[in-house]
Amino acid sequence: MGQHEVARERNDAAMHRFARSLLRDVRALELMLENDMFETGIRRIGAEQEMFLVDEHWKPAPIGDRIIRQNPEANLVTELARFNLEANLPPQVFGDACLSELEETLLRTMRVVKECAAEHGARAVLCGILPTIHISDLTLDNLTPAARYYELNETIKRLRGEGIYQIRGVDELMVRHNSIIIEGCNTSFQIHFQLTPDEFARLYNIAQLIAAPVLAVACNSPILFGKRLWRETRIALFQQALDTRSGNLYLRELSPRVHFGTDWVKESVTELFKEDIARFRILLAADELEDSMQTLEEGRIPRLQALQLHNGTVYRWNRACYGITNGKPHLRIENRILPAGPTVADQVANAAFWFGLISGLAAETTDIRQHIDFDDAKSNFVAAAGQGLASQMVWLGGERYPAHELILTELLPLARRGLAASGIRSEDADRYLGIIEERTKTRKTGAQWQLLSLARMKGIGTRMERLSALVASMIEHQDENAPVHTWTLSRVPEQPHPFRLSDARVEYYMMTDLFTVDENELVELVASLMTWRRLQHVLIENEHHRLVGLVTHRSVLRYLSEHKAKSPEEIDTTVKDIMVRNLITVSPETSMLDAYLLMREHRISSLPVLRDEQLVGILTDREFMHLAGRILDITNHAARTDDDPRGLHPSPSLRTPSVA
Repeated sequence: MGQHEVARERNDAAMHRFARSLLRDVRALELMLENDMFETGIRRIGAEQEMFLVDEHWKPAPIGDRIIRQNPEANLVTELARFNLEANLPPQVFGDACLSELEETLLRTMRVVKECAAEHGARAVLCGILPTIHISDLTLDNLTPAARYYELNETIKRLRGEGIYQIRGVDELMVRHNSIIIEGCNTSFQIHFQLTPDEFARLYNIAQLIAAPVLAVACNSPILFGKRLWRETRIALFQQALDTRSGNLYLRELSPRVHFGTDWVKESVTELFKEDIARFRILLAADELEDSMQTLEEGRIPRLQALQLHNGTVYRWNRACYGITNGKPHLRIENRILPAGPTVADQVANAAFWFGLISGLAAETTDIRQHIDFDDAKSNFVAAAGQGLASQMVWLGGERYPAHELILTELLPLARRGLAASGIRSEDADRYLGIIEERTKTRKTGAQWQLLSLARMKGIGTRMERLSALVASMIEHQDENAPVHTWTLSRVPEQPHPFRLSDARVEYYMMTDLFTVDENELVELVASLMTWRRLQHVLIENEHHRLVGLVTHRSVLRYLSEHKAKSPEEIDTTVKDIMVRNLITVSPETSMLDAYLLMREHRISSLPVLRDEQLVGILTDREFMHLAGRILDITNHAARTDDDPRGLHPSPSLRTPSVA
């Protein structure tokens, strides 16, 4: 997320000082470009590995800061959420065995993280979005305690207000959340490519063009909060998480801070920096910044701190970056489109495909702007995020291809030529591009594997058990580092995984596919609905999804029985006349134990579940019967295998719930 040293003071004087520093940095950058001060004659690559940390129940484990303290020399840094980590890998010269060396470095880094996480009863997972993450994990308690994150959170809240997230796929997600920690649902594998100033504009445009097909074959984020959304839902979620636009300005052409871009770059990298300063207001400032112009006058290389801080608050999917290596400034493209996972081998294959395509197109084309419109490249990117390998893409010359066909017939041969021309070892090119080829032929991306696994487990166990099985299977396959196209589908284990009853929350077991009615509906209609859908309870809500009452099948039948002598026209009663008001309710975060005790105390057979006073689910005695059977299975398995049941034996009252 960039520089962490930011000023908490936001008065006009502080912001004006920062703005002047920002303008000086732009001028200093222009002078360095004019005087050929940048490193040339070499290309380097680099990478940043983001990951999730999960506990023994496959749910987010907020222990990132502890692991970093244990490993001060492991190049690990904090991320936005305490259950995320980032590893910064050292840069390498692009050529020879750099790709296999990148894989080995990543594997060593992951081994270190896994060993440290295991000391805390946790595991590391490579996944674009963790299937088991839930809204209840996205609290400020789990925000990494850094001034940058707190200030960014407060600033975006002030500009935007409460965030409303809406993403449509097979399912539809609509949720409100007022913190940027929701961005902690995303992890990526970011790769860097160092370029010379003279070739930057041309190669940056190539990176924009190839973003779509590379993303299509790399998708690994199809599930958020249990909903099947885009093949790469990270793209939509990240944009909405850091969006400061107002919905009332729909007539204006405003760009989100997370964006693909607005046009091709024409001549220089400065176009990108200047556009982002012009379009996006300053969110963060810093004190005690160097005077970059004075630094240049003294014969030293400026760090361009203000420019880098502002650049770190505008999230282009391909971002221009400035850096200094061995006292020499350089430019590079940071590719932010790739998700973490499914395995280290898959990630390096994605990187090889990207590097190869840039190198191949750079050698075989002069200016792609003459062959394709920018809007087509942007549309390709959105289509790839939504549909993955099933998307359609416009390519050079305006011809439209299915994504998988474009990759197999045009792009893989091009990437092979690009890697060969760059001096990459042929066995490495064969290995990594072979992974891309097989993944494309089988159409088995990480996203598709997750969706197929969920389809196979449909109707088995609870939703959380299916999602947990998905994460458990991911970790098992990732430990083997076998490419995702070779993975077997996940399944809910026959031997139940141990868990503490206190860890079971209502959100994991409640029913969310609800049939509700308005309070003015006829009792006859509600009776028919309950019969058709075999419902024991129907919730009554108003037009704002506020719960106002509940009717049971028993109460409806009793009413109709008492009035059976009347004709249908004479029974003009609505459900508000017979519904139960003043209901006992719980939140999604309530423990199942507390919910059970509440139902037993009040002798009720259901509990509506509310979040922010709106109806999100219902918990009935059926869910408790399932949970009781789950605990009994665990207990019996522990007894058969002499395993330590870890205090999991349920109390007698929980083994056979008795609710009215």
